[in-house]
Amino acid sequence: MSKRAYISRYLLIIKKLKNKPHSSFEELETYMEKQFEFLQENDEGLEFAFSKRTFQRDIKEISNLFGIDIEFSKKEKGYYISQSESENMNFQRMMEAFDLFNSLNIAADLAPFIHVEKRKPQGTDNLYGLLHAIKNKLQIKFDHENFYEETITAKTVAPYALKEFSNRWYLIAKDLKEDRIKTFGLDRITELEITSNRFIVSSTFNLAEMFRYSFGIFTTLDKEPEDILLSFIPEQGKYTKSLPLHESQQILIDDNKEFRIQLKLHVTHDFVMELLSYGADMKVLKPKSLINLVKKGHDDARRLYE
Repeated sequence: MSKRAYISRYLLIIKKLKNKPHSSFEELETYMEKQFEFLQENDEGLEFAFSKRTFQRDIKEISNLFGIDIEFSKKEKGYYISQSESENMNFQRMMEAFDLFNSLNIAADLAPFIHVEKRKPQGTDNLYGLLHAIKNKLQIKFDHENFYEETITAKTVAPYALKEFSNRWYLIAKDLKEDRIKTFGLDRITELEITSNRFIVSSTFNLAEMFRYSFGIFTTLDKEPEDILLSFIPEQGKYTKSLPLHESQQILIDDNKEFRIQLKLHVTHDFVMELLSYGADMKVLKPKSLINLVKKGHDDARRLYE
């Protein structure tokens, strides 16, 4: 069996248990048999074989490859994925990517019916190396391009974590020269070198806490988060309801006249730019400082056309 067929089988098992926790082996076997045609597309010489012994081996490989643990519940008499909420989100995103990849692969001859945005690579070719350095606490060196200053600077950093925002990936790292934690876009990193020099993660670093009240990649930890009230027209409110702006989002009004939410955030450039993108479909009600920032943004844009 090809490596791709193996991985496809692992992901199909995960998908089944995600959609129906506590599935019995017999249910999994029936599901895999129905998916056999799909697996054959990845390996034409594949023969169906899904025994309990094979499944137990698959469970170990799934844990090794994806960090997803599958366990058996005697009470529920079935297999399930035992993950925390954050880990659960990670493999849900992985499954989305898997479904998208295979849909595009199957529909390769349907180009007239599928339109994919044309954009430059996001620097994800460095993901594996960066994860290796983060996990093993190894300093890295790279060249980083600054879009605003139009400069390329050599950096030596202690890589702490990776963060995704708005279809871009960012490295959270301590700049060893400036002695402070900074954010670097992966699409602007070149000449990556993983050194043998080790580092110790600062005892005060907490990724979740760092971005707890942030929208995007900018943080203002020296300030208190603000209570924010936003009012949307009902039509736009449906989108904001299905895809919340932030985990702190609370719905205050949801009727045919207004969709109003409350957020608790640091007001950053990323957040202001997001609010400006809504145009006349959104109004800031609170705080006054944010109202002024959004008004200024719209005024500055209007003046471009005078």
